[in-house]
Amino acid sequence: MFTNKHVVVALIVAPILAVLAWLAIGSFLGEQPHMAEAGMSYPLVARSNCRYDSGRCDLQNEDFSLSLQLENNITLVVSSKHPLRGVMVSVGDASIQLVPSPMRAVSSNGMRWRLQLPQLPRASDVIRLVAATEQNSYYGETSTQFIAL
Repeated sequence: MFTNKHVVVALIVAPILAVLAWLAIGSFLGEQPHMAEAGMSYPLVARSNCRYDSGRCDLQNEDFSLSLQLENNITLVVSSKHPLRGVMVSVGDASIQLVPSPMRAVSSNGMRWRLQLPQLPRASDVIRLVAATEQNSYYGETSTQFIAL
């Protein structure tokens, strides 16, 4: 079978063509990035540092990002590179619908927000948050695994 040069060439060329076709379809038919439209809501994706006890969790959507940290084992701090108008957050069991609490702005420019938690989050808890800018809102969810308990 491998003595036939046509079979050998086909075995080499077929995977290359498959990868090129996959890339071409993705570039022609895939979702293209676009600027955020005013008045819309956009999801935030948890970065890889949220999956282990790094002490910090980054949520991101293209160029908008939020950084979550737990200070003094009970104070949740959210930092942003963009000024925020408000942040609402809930921490608790994923199966229960929790009422979000408003965070308090620590900096005058709205880039750092703080919330005193009633108790230390458990490893099975999730953090759900909504951050509002002047024109848009961003929402996300992450586990509390990044907190070094």
